[in-house]
Amino acid sequence: MAEPMYTAEATARGDGRNGEVTSSDGQIDEKLAVPQEMGGPGGEFTNPEQLFAAGYAACFHGALRQVAKQGGVDVDESSVTARVGIGKTEADKLALTVELRSTLPGMEQGKADELVAQAHQVCPYSNATRGNIRVEVSATT
Repeated sequence: MAEPMYTAEATARGDGRNGEVTSSDGQIDEKLAVPQEMGGPGGEFTNPEQLFAAGYAACFHGALRQVAKQGGVDVDESSVTARVGIGKTEADKLALTVELRSTLPGMEQGKADELVAQAHQVCPYSNATRGNIRVEVSATT
């Protein structure tokens, strides 16, 4: 890879998943809590999976808009929802799964499926996770 155009920096402190994360520019300053489903307190604080889901959804939506623009397709009313799951593998290790659900209102289903597949090939998050975790993409119109 060439020199990065941008580098984000964040630091975790405290008790890991029950700690705090901050970004170097101060835009992120969040307390973390293990979700109740994983035996933690849950409550009003975020968790790493929510932060990853937010980043992946935004990145994938940007990739979707890029490939649509290149193809002359209007996706102004589109959205992407990312669902990030965490659970144990057969080897009793924790692993992530991702579902990316793109909504493209009014578009023909075949075209929507094609755009989502193209976005999955160019999205940096998709490229980083490919072959490492299960990522499922889908489109609804």
